[in-house]
Amino acid sequence: MSSASKYKLEYIWLDGYTPEPSLRSKTKIVDQKPGSVKDCPMWGFDGSSTQQAEGHNSDCLLRPVSLYPDSTRKNGFLVMCEVLLPDEKPHPSNFRATVDDVADLWIGFEQEYFFYQDGRPLGFPEEGYPGPQGPYYTGVGYRNVGCTARQITEEHIDITLDAGINLEGINAEVAKGQWEFQIFAKGSKQVCDDMWVARYIMMRLCEKYGVDIEFHCKPVRGDWNGSGMHTNFSTKILREQGGKEYFDKLMAAFNKYRDEHIAAYGPDNHLRLTGLHETQSIDKFTFGVANRGASIRIPHAFVNNNHKGYLEDRRPNSQADPYKIVSRILKTIQSVG
Repeated sequence: MSSASKYKLEYIWLDGYTPEPSLRSKTKIVDQKPGSVKDCPMWGFDGSSTQQAEGHNSDCLLRPVSLYPDSTRKNGFLVMCEVLLPDEKPHPSNFRATVDDVADLWIGFEQEYFFYQDGRPLGFPEEGYPGPQGPYYTGVGYRNVGCTARQITEEHIDITLDAGINLEGINAEVAKGQWEFQIFAKGSKQVCDDMWVARYIMMRLCEKYGVDIEFHCKPVRGDWNGSGMHTNFSTKILREQGGKEYFDKLMAAFNKYRDEHIAAYGPDNHLRLTGLHETQSIDKFTFGVANRGASIRIPHAFVNNNHKGYLEDRRPNSQADPYKIVSRILKTIQSVG
């Protein structure tokens, strides 16, 4: 049988490392081209090597949940999976299982990150620091963005779009070596699957350049911006009904569950949410129109349209697990009714 009739399925899952999981993957070769994720068989792996099982009882299961074409491989597909116990119940590390499947929740993630090479952000000198922030955000030219980062981000656009993921844009960010891409999807689980696969594509792409992705929210201390994953959200009620009364109830609920949100929004957020660098302090909850120093930014269009549209939660950080973010936002929205 020729290789042309074989198909490469890259099974992707999240391990059991804390405080946030890491991506894992391995390739399954199959004879039939999958038409949908339902055509991808369950698989297994050694959970004792991923902090998900003990060595004397190490088997864990992979259940495919989303399927994507992989344009970097001949006959290739990416298969996002969730981890199950041998009895097919969700593994304790499987936070996807905590997300209610809500089709009318629309989410846009803004994923910030740093390129790292030789233990420092790409473009930083071996000793000391580059020039202060200012020219790097949406920067143009070698001195501001270099060439490697630009090449990687351009390739990432194409591979991600080829996979059918709705990547809506990219840009260089405020700190040297810092970039961002944005993912949008309709459906609470789908958008999280898409973000994890977009992260996977970026990390795998960087391998050939000898570059790593640093997702920590504050890898460079001092007067340098941290990295967030601002989360824009909208429900059918927010899009179609709106109204100031509902908005006020919603903000009261977000304030009530402030601590629960912070717990879900990524580790070490106290280093980033300081009240500086376009953030609100971690111990406060505020909202404001066009205010990037608030916990929740309200677009002008939202207020002008009778409090209808979308809102931006600026507290989630770049290392946060999208499943945890969306699960918490949904719980708070559902508490309002």
